[in-house]
Amino acid sequence: MGLIETFFNLEVLADSIGSLLSGFKLTILLGFTSLILATVMGLILVVVRLYAIRPLQYVAIILIDVLRAIPLLVLLVIVYYALPFVGLRLPPFWAATTALSLVAAAYIAETFRAGIEAVPAGQIEAAKALGFSWWRMMTDIVLPQAVRFTIPPGTGIAISLIKDTALASVVAMPDLLKQATQAQAYFANPSPLIGAAILYLLLLLPLVRVVSVIEAKQKRQGAR
Repeated sequence: MGLIETFFNLEVLADSIGSLLSGFKLTILLGFTSLILATVMGLILVVVRLYAIRPLQYVAIILIDVLRAIPLLVLLVIVYYALPFVGLRLPPFWAATTALSLVAAAYIAETFRAGIEAVPAGQIEAAKALGFSWWRMMTDIVLPQAVRFTIPPGTGIAISLIKDTALASVVAMPDLLKQATQAQAYFANPSPLIGAAILYLLLLLPLVRVVSVIEAKQKRQGAR
């Protein structure tokens, strides 16, 4: 068999496209569910990290550091295979979502921390002098500016998270990569893996371009 028949076999791709699209939909659902949960948890972590009482700050720092240091694959195995021994059994989708969200939340928390600390201290002091409550100061002054600072790195984290969904296949979840590897084994042909790669590109390339556009826009605004 030649290169085309081996890696771009249209007959095999046509026969496997149904399962690939099914896995693609699950990958999108897993990625965006994990991203939403990670954003919420990241905000909670950064607020505790910066504004809670000292003991809780230390807890948040340790949790963030541990989650950033532990390999995602190891965490997936712990959540799916080890937690049942202590009475907590999660379905594959939620096991993968939990692991992905925890790791991404740590990176999002650090990204938000950098964004919050980039807000000029004078604006925070002015808000306190004007009698702003802590909550109003955060929602009206600090977070809107911090979000603007963190959009490019945050989008990069989102891209990495969606790529990492491929690891969910280790917990027997029928995501895009799992469906592709099963189709490859069934047809004895790697063309389904090429199809999966194309679907990943269709999903992620627009996000990559969004990051570039946002970064270029912020550079133009900073140069003014």
